[in-house]
Amino acid sequence: MIRPMTLADYDDLITLFTTTPGISVRDADSRENIDRYLQRNPGLSFVAEEQGRITGCCMAGHDGKRGYLQHLVVATSARGSGLGRQLARACVDALAAEGILKSHLFVLKDNQDGHGFWRQMQWKNRSEDFEVYSWIEGDNPNV
Repeated sequence: MIRPMTLADYDDLITLFTTTPGISVRDADSRENIDRYLQRNPGLSFVAEEQGRITGCCMAGHDGKRGYLQHLVVATSARGSGLGRQLARACVDALAAEGILKSHLFVLKDNQDGHGFWRQMQWKNRSEDFEVYSWIEGDNPNV
């Protein structure tokens, strides 16, 4: 069952994130920050639940013109079932309902499974078009 994500899912999701290869958890993924993200982007993030256990997640938000998918994760035991595709589609559909028709996402360079998944989903790799630069306020590189 796919349903909207709530803050009550936080502890289970952090466990899923930290036990799934290719997923990076940062200080920005604190309970407080996830709560703020969900409040700012209501109804755009989803979890998959099976027999009371969260087996997947995809978070989404937007800046008013472009959508951003984050933390698409599917438990190793549930991979190959189409769950990742369903979660991503739920986010894209929710964004489209708000008039957001183009979305982006970031995949760590060494996450080969992630790159393969998004290519299979026919998302376009834009690394030839632009580079990503980040500014970190303060001295904590894990924000």
